[in-house]
Amino acid sequence: MKKILLLLADGFDALAIPGGFEEAGFYKDAYSEEFLNLIREFDAAGKLIASVCVGALPIAKSGVLQGRNATTYNLGDGLRQRQLANFGVHVLKDQPIVVDGNIITSYNPSTAFDVAFTLLEMLTTKENCVHIQKLMGFV
Repeated sequence: MKKILLLLADGFDALAIPGGFEEAGFYKDAYSEEFLNLIREFDAAGKLIASVCVGALPIAKSGVLQGRNATTYNLGDGLRQRQLANFGVHVLKDQPIVVDGNIITSYNPSTAFDVAFTLLEMLTTKENCVHIQKLMGFV
């Protein structure tokens, strides 16, 4: 399995992790050892990892966010941010997007476009990102 994960990580420049609903089995899949190992491989290679909303939780569970800054779902009673903190993460509760080295996290689904543009800029250039934003009607 490790050989397959290395091949997967080698073939991509970044890993993007959307959030999901507990009722739909998100955590069962996102917390699988195979997926956690994939996250570890991307991080070990210094590749970008981006998440939206609770997509930060499997990153944290993998161990690669321990002692680092991040955020996750901020609405409701703060349950998801407490879960993130329990993985040893410094949770920045009021920041919609947190970039710590090669990892991008965000605090709810409304940040999805901003995460995508942050990832695009980090993979290419600021100029390219602005160009794409113009083509899409964002600026």
